[in-house]
Amino acid sequence: MRQLTARFRCDYPGVRFDIECALPLEGTTALCGVSGSGKTTLLRWIAGLPPAASGFLSFAGDVWQDDARKIFVPIERRRVGVVFQEPLLFPHLNVEDNLAYGMKRTPPSHRRIAFEQVIEMLGLAPFLQRRTQRLSGGEQRRVSIGRALLTSPQLLLMDEPLAFLDQERKREIFPFIGWLNRELGIPVVYVSHDLNEVLQLARHVVLMKRGSIAAAGPVQDIFARPDLPELAESNVVGAVLDTRIAEHEPQFGLTRVEFFGRSLFIPQQDLPVGASLRIQIPACDVSVTTDLQPASGSALNVLEATVVEIGQTPGNGHAVDVTLDAGRPLLARITRKSCQRLNLNVGQKVHAHFKAVALHS
Repeated sequence: MRQLTARFRCDYPGVRFDIECALPLEGTTALCGVSGSGKTTLLRWIAGLPPAASGFLSFAGDVWQDDARKIFVPIERRRVGVVFQEPLLFPHLNVEDNLAYGMKRTPPSHRRIAFEQVIEMLGLAPFLQRRTQRLSGGEQRRVSIGRALLTSPQLLLMDEPLAFLDQERKREIFPFIGWLNRELGIPVVYVSHDLNEVLQLARHVVLMKRGSIAAAGPVQDIFARPDLPELAESNVVGAVLDTRIAEHEPQFGLTRVEFFGRSLFIPQQDLPVGASLRIQIPACDVSVTTDLQPASGSALNVLEATVVEIGQTPGNGHAVDVTLDAGRPLLARITRKSCQRLNLNVGQKVHAHFKAVALHS
């Protein structure tokens, strides 16, 4: 597998960076963590803005930085597109000329993204002749994303690029990022503090903490780890499932999705049958019964599962995390009293129950 390998060690005021990671060069990798954890600094080092005080960086086998051998490849030769937290547009140019600047940086033989395609996807046609000072913050951000894409980069680096966009515009851009991955093979490294964005976009997650890597792996594995306080405190711990839309039931306002031969109901989605959809089942919304006949009740979703692990409860905590195998890993956060009453054991067959409204798509 092609990968980006990074090793950086240096001291900054208030934080010591000690980073070693290998990021897959496929799909979107999210760098997440609290403010000050080092996400943006790592992104800038990958871009080469500026070089890390001490480090090594290679992209698909090409060495971009190696202090031991005095190698440093400048940003213009790395062919990376960068979308910063601030748009950094040219105020003396209109929107069309700002976009054209990105394309002019790229030789015609390397251009893989059409000018018209970017304008349509980002909704920029009404603003092409405007100066950037006359744009809203969200409009400026869209122009910044478009300019980076028009360089047809071999790696796209995005530092909280959707921070000022409304939910409708975000929903339009999410599929485009997936299209870059899927159709053009452009990997994306994406910085975000919004864990819901990470859930929807990322294939791989790097969780940073005070200048180091706290955890890294596929999104399904990371968000199923209750031992990571950054996730547990945000109530996003749970199962992440990649599903396919099987049918809609508009009379009930529901959509049925399938994964590995199993079905779930979720609130109705504005997507065609056959479309892929990632959903999350938060651990705190899953209940467990030991009756092998699904109990009656309002929960539409009942999955037969096997107990894989029963977590430890620190101190006098009231809850325990139970890891289940339901064809895909599933996590249930139940009270210690319930766990004792059910007499749960590893290997035991149970049923997991959750309501359709507990699923976040």
